[in-house]
Amino acid sequence: MQPWALVRIGLAIGLATLEVVGAAQVAVQHTGRTLTLGNVSYFVPPSPVSTLNNAATLVKPTSGDLIPFSVIPTSKTIFDQKALEETIAEWTARDDVWSEAFLTGVYITFNGTHGRPLTAIGSTQKTFGIEFVLRSKSYSSGVNLKTTLPSGPYFLEPATGNIFEAYHLYNDENQSFLYGTIPDGEGGFQILPARISGAATETIGVPSRLYFTPTPEKPLAGYRLAVKDIFDVKGLRTGCGNRAFWQLYPPKERTAPAIQRLLDGGMVLVGKAKTSQFANGETATDDWVDLHAPYNPRGDGYQDGSSSSTGPGTATAAYPWLDFAVGSDTGGSMRGPAGANGVFGNRPSHNAVSLDDVMPLSPELDTAGIFSRDAKLWAAAGHWWYQNFTSFTRFPKKIIFPTDFFGGSFTENPPAEGTIGATFNTFISKLEKFLNTTRTEVRFSDLWNATKPANVSAPTLQALLSTTYADLITLDQIALVADPFISDFGAANGGRVPFIDPAPLARWNYGRALPVGRKEEAVANKTVFMDWFASEVIKAGDPETCADAIFLYPQSAGGTNYRNQYISAPSAPLGFSSGRIAVHAGTPDMVVPIGEAPFNSTITGKEEFLPVTLSFVTAKGCDLMLFNLFAALQEAGILSPVLTGSRVFG
Repeated sequence: MQPWALVRIGLAIGLATLEVVGAAQVAVQHTGRTLTLGNVSYFVPPSPVSTLNNAATLVKPTSGDLIPFSVIPTSKTIFDQKALEETIAEWTARDDVWSEAFLTGVYITFNGTHGRPLTAIGSTQKTFGIEFVLRSKSYSSGVNLKTTLPSGPYFLEPATGNIFEAYHLYNDENQSFLYGTIPDGEGGFQILPARISGAATETIGVPSRLYFTPTPEKPLAGYRLAVKDIFDVKGLRTGCGNRAFWQLYPPKERTAPAIQRLLDGGMVLVGKAKTSQFANGETATDDWVDLHAPYNPRGDGYQDGSSSSTGPGTATAAYPWLDFAVGSDTGGSMRGPAGANGVFGNRPSHNAVSLDDVMPLSPELDTAGIFSRDAKLWAAAGHWWYQNFTSFTRFPKKIIFPTDFFGGSFTENPPAEGTIGATFNTFISKLEKFLNTTRTEVRFSDLWNATKPANVSAPTLQALLSTTYADLITLDQIALVADPFISDFGAANGGRVPFIDPAPLARWNYGRALPVGRKEEAVANKTVFMDWFASEVIKAGDPETCADAIFLYPQSAGGTNYRNQYISAPSAPLGFSSGRIAVHAGTPDMVVPIGEAPFNSTITGKEEFLPVTLSFVTAKGCDLMLFNLFAALQEAGILSPVLTGSRVFG
């Protein structure tokens, strides 16, 4: 059997009916092919990326079968056995799309600047089963492709000479995605027209990393991106977690500027990820109705993934083939999933990026963040995305440790070894040593009481801000999303009302009952807190470190939240907590994984582990200082990249 006979073109060759004329004429259009090579499923896009002239005479067989082969650019004047072996080793380590199954043939192209190149791969050709070796025109008797191609795996159609890219197809086992995407050739995207078997799951296709080379203009070239389904993407519908909303409105005509910035930097969009409905907080057990809640891969696999950026957060924690995922944070929708799923995730300073063409929850509070498993990559993405901030490479010497959020003083009462408190304390001690400082312990509530503005009559922060968040998000979303949607749906459906999940419905009902003037009161209270935090807690403007302090609090402490346990009915998100500080202050709040906590799972009956994460807060506009700090902490071995799957660190 020839090696290319392993390519089994399945019945999933996409044929989309475009027009039916009478009973006899049917116009069809190829939408791509799904095939299997070496027990791996691939998608072959419908449009070729190049052509090999006279392919039928250069490559056997000449049937219409697709032949897998590799394009190998080289600057070496002599490309010999060692060079080929080094290339194979590098590609195997670097790429999950290419495999030795693509060594049916090779096309070697010289990109050096001088000399007459030669190839001498000798017995290595037989060792790897390479059936044909083609060379570019730089070589004696070489042939050029119609369009020069980057390195990597391709499929050749001998009968036409057409060359196609290869997409590795993955099963979305954690149900994090709505669908996979591919470019539509017109600056937008379309839903991936391919499917592999799975348990009610979507299929995601990823192109070879070898196709991309980062440059100063595209520093993030080839990094794969998932986007929360509240961000508009040209060619795709935005569903916001609601089936009726997805069906009612047509595909978008432009991509949200925040997402376009990442695409312009070279990122590759591979899919739209699920959001809890209209970005409101939902719990997996009974709040998710229109969509099935994504699965948090950590621990026993049946812990809630937090919300509302559930799909992006769970996907980042689950899939090594995904590099970044974009979500939003209004009241905790980035930080909660980052903590629950044990990945790096941030709420940036307010107004860090444009939120045009993004579904709003509350414009006064909405932000866009990004998930990653690696602090250095996270920092690289942050530097590209948040382009209006100044980068600082020196760091504040003051660490604020709020004892009321950590459950007490760790200085006076050091946590016992093996406890969650000890995990936090050990990390903070390393941070102190790195920054050459010691923590400043305060009670946040006492700090407020001692320094609050004289004209504030509320006796406590809780009293001042108890309804502020709930009032803003409900009143804003009713006006900007709910009422227009309900009106549009009714007009298109004979006056009917669309289905709304319990959580957003409860919040909207709360907002509709509020008296006139509550939004203005909420904005005023938020402003009081924002101004106080900027003047009394963390001050901006330091010429060397941007801010004068870093504020820490626990984000997740390894606690269980089983998705098979029923909860109480949803209600408005009242109250004030540590997670609301950055919301009302407009500051960055960035989550980093620092450890794991064991627990005895009622699902598996075994000891499992859940993430322990810490939040860093600093002054508004000092986001890049924190990104640089985390990259430096990873370089120093104090932070570590996280793994995918059940364990954060293994």
